[in-house]
This record gives sequence, structure tokens and C-alpha cells, in this order.
Amino acid sequence: MEASYDRSSARTRAWVHEAIRLVEADANRSADTHLHVFPLPRDWGVSVYLKDESVHPTGSLKHRLARSLFLYALVNGHIVEGTTVVEASSGSTAVSEAYFARLIGVPFVAVMPRSTSPEKVALIERYGARCHFVEHGPEVYDVAQGLADGCGGHYLDQFTHAERATDWRGNNNIAESIFQQMAQEPHPVPEWIVVGAGTGGTSATIGRYLRYRRHDTRLAVVDPENSSFAPGWESGARDHATGVSGRIEGIGRPRMEPSFVPGVVDAMIRVPDAASIAAARFLRGRTGTWAGGSTGTNLWGVCGIVARMLREGRRGSVVSLICDGGERYRHSYDDDGWVAAQGMDLAPYTATLERFVVDGTWDPPAGG
Repeated sequence: MEASYDRSSARTRAWVHEAIRLVEADANRSADTHLHVFPLPRDWGVSVYLKDESVHPTGSLKHRLARSLFLYALVNGHIVEGTTVVEASSGSTAVSEAYFARLIGVPFVAVMPRSTSPEKVALIERYGARCHFVEHGPEVYDVAQGLADGCGGHYLDQFTHAERATDWRGNNNIAESIFQQMAQEPHPVPEWIVVGAGTGGTSATIGRYLRYRRHDTRLAVVDPENSSFAPGWESGARDHATGVSGRIEGIGRPRMEPSFVPGVVDAMIRVPDAASIAAARFLRGRTGTWAGGSTGTNLWGVCGIVARMLREGRRGSVVSLICDGGERYRHSYDDDGWVAAQGMDLAPYTATLERFVVDGTWDPPAGG
């Protein structure tokens, strides 16, 4: 019996091959992100490094994730010529995915809370994508799936696929990049790496890489108010949900996302939103780096860890991330009126940071 052959599949394969080439070429054009030293007293014997993911072509850590998600969908046959791609996002992932959708020539729809910063919405639309808004954050999942089903498109679903789309063994992932850049530093194997969790993909990749390479580095995940990750990790409840969206865009979720891998996390650090914003502003004042709120969450967690190392007489290095630029939050974190309207007082947290960089004292406000 003669085998049947779908002649259209040759054209489809050719289109997918070209799409993958375009995505891979983008990676080749982008130099690795910089690893900055955060200034601390030299006699402490502790060095802090911040990997600047804001220098990616789409301005955030999510550029790595979007590239991986598109490659994953292409090689699995989920995206072909003309496929409408849909994503649920709080903003930055959608910006990066809109970029890659335009790169390979497919339509893109971003489903996001109406509270998403207008700067992010403008960036998404600049890449020719459409934004679909929901009133309540937890609605994004079902609405995105419904839109994809309704048009015969593909729901990328970063919250499920982030941990499996990135090769945690290496292949220039963020963990491998960190260790390559740290190779000539005084303490090349960090005591701690500190990251936030939005999908959970970054913490999963780093945590798995640390174990695969047999490093003693510990992984801390910082978590903002109203997020489900910290209470779910502490209780062991994989289905923990707060049902409430947070104010620190990009990290923290109203439910424990499938891509979050609790077993690779050594510590969870809860961070008040006011502390995150105060730390982001403190970073700008001390280094000139204008970063978003999630970077502030990272820095707050880093400072607490460094203070603990000092108390214990430990030397070494701590690495974290600059997740995105502060220009995306002119109307929120950088706006004193917005901060006041949220009922947040940054002053006690700023004072904590200012004391810390002078003498290593860590005495945060109650609850911080």
C-alpha cells in the first residue's frame, strides 16, 4: 500500500524552520546581559552582583522566557504559519512575546489585568499586538484559553510551560550565564542567588542547574504581598491560592503556578510592597540604575541575606537580577501620588536600607 503524503506539510515545515532560524538569530544578535557590582563596604568581604536583564531587546528578563516559549511551541507543532498566539500576562512577558510574534509574522493577543501599567500596554501595541483586558487578575487564564480556542489559535500558557521550555542543563540559560560571568570574581560560586517568581520558570531553571552542576549555592525566592508562592511553599500545598493580584508586576501570583518547582527552593522571603518600591528607588539613588518594583523586591531580599552572612561571619557573594527598567512604571512606583493612594509609607524601609549599607545592621519595620 502506498503511503499517503500531505504535500502541504513540506510548506509548513519550511515555514517553521524559517521561524526557528529567526528566533535563534535574535539570540545571536544579543550580547549577554551585564553583571553589575552593587557597592558595599570592601571590608565586609561580601560582594553583591545584579545581572541586568533590562538590556535585552525587549527590556526585561522575560525576553529569555518568551524566546524559549516560542521555540517550544514551534518545535511541538503548536505554532505554524497564520496561527494566532495568545498569552495571559501581567505585562512584561507579553511585551517580549509580541516582539517574537512580529518577528516570525503571526498575530498576537495579550490578555492582562486592566491595572497593567500604560507603559507596558504601549510597548505591546507598538509591536502590532492586541491587548485584551480583564477586570480581575485571576480571570486571565480562562479568558486567554477561550480566545485561543475561539480562533483556532495557540495559548502559550507561560504559567504552565515556563519550567519545561528552558533547558536547565545549560545552553546559555540564565544560570549558566551567571556562573560564566562570575568565574573571575573573588567568590565565583555564590553563597546565594536571589530571584522572584512570576511563572516560576527562572527559579526552576536556576535551582535545577545548581543541583545538576553540584554547586553549594542556595536559592532564595522573594515573594511580594498577596502572592501564593510563599504560603504554598511553607505549607506544601501545591494548590494554594490567594485569589488576589499583587501590586508588584511580574512576580507574585494569585495561585501556585504549575511552573513553580518548590523542591529546588532553599528559602522563601516575604517582602512588603512598600519595601520593594523603597528598594527600587534606593537602587536608583545609590547606583543610578532605574529599575522596576520586582528588582526592588530582589534587592530587599539580598540585603537581608547579606546582613545574616555578616552576623554569622561568612564571606562570599550573592547574585540577583535587575528584572526590567523603571521607565515602565512612571505612573505607579515612580509616582509619589500613586504610592500615597496605595496607603504605603516608604520612609521606614528606606531608613532600613540606608542603615544597612553603612554598618550592615538589618532592622526592618515590623512585618518587613
